[in-house]
Amino acid sequence: MPVITLNKERFSRFVGKQLSVDEMEKWLPWIGVHIDEKGPDYVKIEVNPNRVDLCSHAGVARAFKGLMGWETGIPEYKIKHGKTVLRIDKSVSNIRPYMLAAVVRNVKLDEDAVAELMEIQEDLHWGIGRDRKKASIGVHNLATVNAPFTFKAVAPNAVRFVPLDKSEEMTPQEVLEKHEKGVAYKHLVDWAPKYPLLVDRDEKVLSMPPIINGELTRVDRNTRSLFLDVTGTDYNAVKQSLNTLVTTLADMGAKIESVTVRYPDHTEQSPNLSPQQMSLHLDHANAMLGLHLSENEAVKCLKKCRLDAKKSGKNMLDVMIPAYRIDVLHEVDLVEELAIGYGYYRMKPTLPVTITVGEEHKAGKLARYVEQILIGLGFTEVMNFTLTNEDTHYVKMQKKPGSPARLANPVSSEYTILRAALLPGLMQNLMDNRHESFPQKLFEVSDVILINPNMKSCCERRLHVAGVVSYPNANFTEIKSIVEALLTNMGLKKWRIKAIKDSSYLEGRVASVSLGKEQIGILGEIHPQVLNNFTLENPVAAFEVDLEGLVGKS
Repeated sequence: MPVITLNKERFSRFVGKQLSVDEMEKWLPWIGVHIDEKGPDYVKIEVNPNRVDLCSHAGVARAFKGLMGWETGIPEYKIKHGKTVLRIDKSVSNIRPYMLAAVVRNVKLDEDAVAELMEIQEDLHWGIGRDRKKASIGVHNLATVNAPFTFKAVAPNAVRFVPLDKSEEMTPQEVLEKHEKGVAYKHLVDWAPKYPLLVDRDEKVLSMPPIINGELTRVDRNTRSLFLDVTGTDYNAVKQSLNTLVTTLADMGAKIESVTVRYPDHTEQSPNLSPQQMSLHLDHANAMLGLHLSENEAVKCLKKCRLDAKKSGKNMLDVMIPAYRIDVLHEVDLVEELAIGYGYYRMKPTLPVTITVGEEHKAGKLARYVEQILIGLGFTEVMNFTLTNEDTHYVKMQKKPGSPARLANPVSSEYTILRAALLPGLMQNLMDNRHESFPQKLFEVSDVILINPNMKSCCERRLHVAGVVSYPNANFTEIKSIVEALLTNMGLKKWRIKAIKDSSYLEGRVASVSLGKEQIGILGEIHPQVLNNFTLENPVAAFEVDLEGLVGKS
């Protein structure tokens, strides 16, 4: 988790009041951070990964002032309409299709501020950008380049520029082969025939997203105007990263100026700091927190968390959420904000009415046992999200679109359905780890979500186990022996393995696994087209078994 060192004097300047280290230690935890260390003139805090807006002195001060009641409600950020234009060339549409930008002027950067800006950038790369895969940020000295800017793809050796922290010119291909950042992140672009570049009016290179900025636009303490760009494969991640960064700089005293972003099919103004609106059922919130807050009291509490709220009906509030609060996704998040604004320290703990002794569920015991068996067989366990999307789950696996449990209001195109199988997630893991050594043997034991055919509006959770083996000699015989070893160690008998056809597997090298009259699983060699869909070069042998019917039997 991100760790931020808050200097007492610097933090005091941001909040507008002189604070002692003891006061910071006393009150900071109530905004939702953990005190990691205290020194004579600093407090080191640990921030939850979903609160990237707290990864700076300015961001923490913004929340702290609200908690203390010194400044409440949504901060107002004025965006001046700018003349800067950013053109998105269609050549990047299949590589990194999204880019948003902003101009920030009147920046005052000392050595501490420059260092903090770089730290914020890396925290956003990790917290939102998923290590630059979904979004990556470029921070540039605007004085060294000329608009309009163009984001385009070029041939690997078509252009030469000096990458950051180097003195000699390199081509994009050389950056991937020789530069430290290029070696670390080349897997994000090296599969493409062309590489993305951001250039100015005179074809000067600002950056090679998502790898490295150019030395030309290096930011130092004398920089007064910044050009910020965020590019990626997920529009929401790009937008959230930019909004978090520009609001942080605005709280540091800078002025925000918009950029006109021209895509091949539309034009938009960036950044867009319009607040999100959600509804809060106050009776539900009070019941969850054990409080009896009135509508007016609840509004005051939410404003202390730098939100805005107004009454919209009986026991109903419309809550406005600032653009930098990317962690507020559900009504229960607003309940948490209500508790923070009210003050956890004011709540009186109570003992439960009844006291019971719990034990691990039988399904949990079976899952742990299966984990031990597969680890003993040389597999490495992974844990994937229960949420996925139709493309990964069905299209890439050569499956017909099923009837999964769908999200009513997905916040990202990457997470639109609940998974009905574990294998697509493991294939995605292999794709993400193509740059690692082989053989790779991965497994997951977890729930899948199925629509119950007897209750159309209801979902059913079922415990599955799936595994993949990937290296040049991965084959049907090996995965069959692994499944047989798993079933034998589980104490099961009289299972049958029978040849079948399945579009995800290679014909003639796929079989079902049955116990009695019930089919419980499938195993085989993954079809070459599926391997191509996940851009995998090595063969993959895989299996998936439904464990739900085995709970309590093995």
